[in-house]
Amino acid sequence: MAKRGPTPGTPEAKRGGQKVKEKYGAEFYKEIGKKGGEAVKKKYGADFYEKIGKKGGEMTKARHGVEFFEKIGKKGGRR
Repeated sequence: MAKRGPTPGTPEAKRGGQKVKEKYGAEFYKEIGKKGGEAVKKKYGADFYEKIGKKGGEMTKARHGVEFFEKIGKKGGRR
């Protein structure tokens, strides 16, 4: 089954996202994100997030090196 709507990341998709934001507000995205997160947690368990976080961290370390984490860690403290 083909996915409806524009390809993610395209200007058409961005315009669609802006229209949804205008119609429902930014809070809408928070709500659907929370619902999605709860559904994933219910289906796979809370440990799933730890596993995917660790996997993502390892991939980032492999691509960018340990220095990358040092660099973004220093930036994270400044706001």
